[in-house]
Amino acid sequence: MMKLRRLWTEAGGRPCRPCGQSQHTYMSPETQPPQCGLGPIGQIAVNVHNLTQSVEFYRDKLGMKLLFSAGNMAFFDCDGIRLMLSLPEKPEFDHPSSILYFKVDDIQRHFEVLSARGVDFVAAPHLVARMQACDLWMGFFRDLDQNTLALMSEVRRAPGGS
Repeated sequence: MMKLRRLWTEAGGRPCRPCGQSQHTYMSPETQPPQCGLGPIGQIAVNVHNLTQSVEFYRDKLGMKLLFSAGNMAFFDCDGIRLMLSLPEKPEFDHPSSILYFKVDDIQRHFEVLSARGVDFVAAPHLVARMQACDLWMGFFRDLDQNTLALMSEVRRAPGGS
């Protein structure tokens, strides 16, 4: 370790002051680049081709709260994040959205309720990963424009359970 630290120092670097490691260079506050971190996500856009039918799907089948509509757009509240449904403005914007994962406490109950409302699941809820304190479950479905959506739930295991 001393040899590595000496080589690092000879190369012009110095050990990181907070952790003492020589694998990276410590940057004092004067030499750090200005911080410009991003804030929380405020809105997510989803392309649709029939706004009226899509509003009905998201509002009536998924149970999301419609905030307002404006022109070729409709806005829903998704637990503090705005979900915007809109017609693509240009051909280059006409593509499926990213997969949206909706957190739920009881994935089986949500699966049953949404299925009863006519939501067509392409994958029923299933175990995706065993994590340290819980199991990650997901179920996938599509909206009217074939955008993939998912339910996700972190199910806690009983203490000592595996």
